[in-house]
Amino acid sequence: MVKYLSVAAERPCMCPAHAEFNWSTHMRKLIVGSFVSLDGVVESPMAWASRFFTDEAVEDAYQKAGEADYFLLGRKTYEMFAARWPALTGKYMDRMNGLKKLVVSNTLADVRWNASILNGDIVGKLRELKTQDGGNLLKYGISELDRTLLENELVDAYELSIIPTRVGAGKRAFEDVPPELVDFDLAGLRSFSNGVVVMTYVPKSRQRNA
Repeated sequence: MVKYLSVAAERPCMCPAHAEFNWSTHMRKLIVGSFVSLDGVVESPMAWASRFFTDEAVEDAYQKAGEADYFLLGRKTYEMFAARWPALTGKYMDRMNGLKKLVVSNTLADVRWNASILNGDIVGKLRELKTQDGGNLLKYGISELDRTLLENELVDAYELSIIPTRVGAGKRAFEDVPPELVDFDLAGLRSFSNGVVVMTYVPKSRQRNA
């Protein structure tokens, strides 16, 4: 069973996105989800987080994917997922495979897996998509692309799944992002029976310009 924990129980919170993470506007949001180990690693999560992707987590991910129209990926993530995911089945994978993919790349000439290449004025194109009505843009993993997204205030929220394990080595969360851009408010959190806690963070810049 998913448990929703109250941030207010720990301290008063004046953040406008507090707890419910529910905005009145119907414009698209860009939501970045990532597995993060207890020692901060985000690299190659399929090698160390898969055993924690139990029924509760799958159902949660399925619901979140249902709120999206697009799956946003950088080139490396696209190549990794596209090599494996199309062959996977099940309720969640069917939904992910069916999403329209946007692959940010200036080098790829051709893509498959229901994907389109996003190049040139990437910021302008994403900003235009976000002004439209419709489902969210979903991105998995924290990568070099996040620097551009945060610099241009395109990220609406991070959903970080804290996995109760130590990996020991690998790329850390926000390693490619300048510290001054990692300035978030906690908007909510929920936990699973296997010890995973999903923390929702909203960039403060988004709130200032809301």
